[in-house]
Amino acid sequence: MELGQLRVFEAVVTHRTVTDAAAALGLAPSSVSEAIRALEKSFDVPLFDRAPRGMTPTAAGRRLLPWARRLLDGAEEARREVVTERPELRLGALETIAATHVPGVLARLTQRRPDVRVALHTEAARDGLLGAVAAGALEAAMLLDTAGPLGELGFALPPAPLDHLDLQQVPLALVAAPGHPLGARSELAREDLRGERLLVNSPACSFHLAGERLLGHEVERVRAGGIAVTRACAERGLGIALLPEFAVREELASGTLIRLPWPATATEDELLLRLRVVWRADREAVPGLREMLYAVVS
Repeated sequence: MELGQLRVFEAVVTHRTVTDAAAALGLAPSSVSEAIRALEKSFDVPLFDRAPRGMTPTAAGRRLLPWARRLLDGAEEARREVVTERPELRLGALETIAATHVPGVLARLTQRRPDVRVALHTEAARDGLLGAVAAGALEAAMLLDTAGPLGELGFALPPAPLDHLDLQQVPLALVAAPGHPLGARSELAREDLRGERLLVNSPACSFHLAGERLLGHEVERVRAGGIAVTRACAERGLGIALLPEFAVREELASGTLIRLPWPATATEDELLLRLRVVWRADREAVPGLREMLYAVVS
């Protein structure tokens, strides 16, 4: 059993296919397959169930997973101690919140631990961040979810012992161009949205998932793009949009967008997302991680 094999094993657990694991590790698929076969041979037990739709860990593979992470973390900690370098923490964040929420976190951490460096990694997709945290490629990540257990918004979680803290609420706003007929209403029913065009990003987007819960299926979904594109299309009257309030605050103040009322059936939890920081509970001993988490939640 070698550390390189354990890294490959963890990547396959996270990404579920040899091809995706190879791409994440920068290896050839044949090298990944060979490492998994060698590891299974060393244990004399299959570590994965192989199916056309991907690979899932067997019971033995699930037992190996926490040991693999502990051994890899121990090796990384030993390396850092030997070379006496400044600790570097890898923090991931969704692109939609990176500019608005991350700089304050980095400033607080610099004040508390000037010896700790933070390497920031941003992604448009949540799954990439969660997979990187699960695989140990990131120490922590900031993303959007709803109240309740992690993933309650409707996204899948990787097979890893993830923990999280809620940092703050992120209010949502249902907006449209000035003069939209629904803007004069004080309250809506979901059926009032029938025939309206809701501008959305990909189905995995947090605001797309929030719209599924909040607005149901009465409204037609029209693919637009990220926040900036969706907001611009809404300003031009191409449809209505469900976006974080921080992203449309200036437009609402200037009158280029108006706020639409919420459906009468909407609950308080549906009107808010939660900004969360996520990390592996079994990696809290990584040098500097606790300080970064304290900086995030302060």
